[in-house]
Amino acid sequence: MRHGKKGRKFGRERGQRRAFLKGLLNNLIMRENIETTEPRAKELRPKMEKLLTLAKKQTMASFRLLLSRLPKQSAQKLYYEIAPRYVDRKGGYLRIIKGMKRRKRDSAKMAIIEFV
Repeated sequence: MRHGKKGRKFGRERGQRRAFLKGLLNNLIMRENIETTEPRAKELRPKMEKLLTLAKKQTMASFRLLLSRLPKQSAQKLYYEIAPRYVDRKGGYLRIIKGMKRRKRDSAKMAIIEFV
């Protein structure tokens, strides 16, 4: 049984999966929207929203936590540029738009994830 086991594996081991999600988070922050598969977008949203809530606190401790979890450039962009936009917003910082097309090689459902 899978009780209490949340998160998708994406066919990767733990370290590879963490690096993969960190790369997706980095791309999402730097570009502010990315096109990826639907399961990846759904896995990315809660992680990004938690990081953005952390960045909204605007404390040195929260900035250091961001630096430990993200590359330096994306942590700075999230803290200084993106987080101040959402000071008045209580949650729901990201939008997932499901695409009509599927990826050609494996027919995976595609989606666009972006900041609201």
